[in-house]
Amino acid sequence: MASQSFTVTVVGGGLGGLTTALALRRRGLRTVVLEQAAQLGEVGAGIQTAPNASRILFGLGLRRKMEAIRTAPADQVRRRWKDGSIIASLPLGERVVREYGAPYWHYHRADLHRILLDACLDQDGPGPVTEVHTDSAVAELDRSDPARPVAVTADGRRFPGDVLIGADGIRSRVRDAAGFDDTLVFSGEMCYRALIPGDKIAADPATRFLLDRFHSTIWYGPERHLVHYFVRGGEYLNVVAVVPNTLDTTDAWTLPATADELVEAFPGWDDRVAAMLSKAEGDASKWALFRRRRDPVWVDGRVALLGDACHAMLPYQAQGASQAMEDAAVLAEELGAVTRDGIDAALIRYVNRRATHAGMVQDASLENMRFYHLPDGPEQRERDAHLQDFRGESDVSYDWLWGGSPLNDPDTESHSYPFAR
Repeated sequence: MASQSFTVTVVGGGLGGLTTALALRRRGLRTVVLEQAAQLGEVGAGIQTAPNASRILFGLGLRRKMEAIRTAPADQVRRRWKDGSIIASLPLGERVVREYGAPYWHYHRADLHRILLDACLDQDGPGPVTEVHTDSAVAELDRSDPARPVAVTADGRRFPGDVLIGADGIRSRVRDAAGFDDTLVFSGEMCYRALIPGDKIAADPATRFLLDRFHSTIWYGPERHLVHYFVRGGEYLNVVAVVPNTLDTTDAWTLPATADELVEAFPGWDDRVAAMLSKAEGDASKWALFRRRRDPVWVDGRVALLGDACHAMLPYQAQGASQAMEDAAVLAEELGAVTRDGIDAALIRYVNRRATHAGMVQDASLENMRFYHLPDGPEQRERDAHLQDFRGESDVSYDWLWGGSPLNDPDTESHSYPFAR
């Protein structure tokens, strides 16, 4: 490891930003996180970490804390919209660990966010403690000194650093302020999100079957699909339901939603779907789904983008946060190996190592929008037959998506990942 003598400013305190800060800290770098919200936290929803993301987080020393908050799905289940019949079911659990070196787990987003934040702020952890500033929306960048980009907040505070990372999401202010191309594209679809209390699921004979085993489940249907899985050991059923858009996106990207809206969005589906969705409580919401066009330009001088700020993808591979975590690991590996004089080359290597891979996941997620929503007929039957071997969806295999490590460092690979093969 090179002698560290520089500071990285990370704009955005979500899962991607905090993973970046922690990975940089463990490489010995000083990190400053700027978050626009008044309090650090995550929205009340679920998240999946496939083996490629689990390995990154284990390598950051979080395995035991993740075990305490995870729900481990026993199976991956694919169902047909009309009658709920199972297209395919494949065991996860130890099979995934055996084949890919790390587990496939589910969490409440707030729980995963909390353990990342705690690790960044842990006074006894390795590396300099991360400096975190909430209520610090970045309004502009001052790059009068190309070697010292300055993030300027809306209230005029200035945060200079040797590197500035825009990890501030799909509507990235850093991206706009730095003058990167506008690559935002509307998908024409929206999703409903809800956390349904597990006791409501258990009390209804129509939905009680969901608690027989913890599953990661997708229902496929014409023009829409439904994903659900339990978090917090069955305390909540997390639901993501994708349908054609009805939101006026000129007014808002996200709005509250009701249980009745969720039920009405799936007419003619298996009765168990309506029984499930009718139990959604007041925290349900609906979100217009945007993505970014594939674009390999993530760096301008010493300003770099990460996660949704550069490769926002549709949620049809469940890889948005996971790809941001891979970004974080590679960025930290590159910056952790250089002194200040090597920063510019390190940022270029970061993009060279990540842009093609993340772009392929973007493309696969976009292709799955069609793949998931086929009308009943010959192509749908061909898709269902393809899904039965469970090697992946569309043109991307799980072996490629889940099986590889983005890191070059053999010490990290062999010593930091408890499940590495």
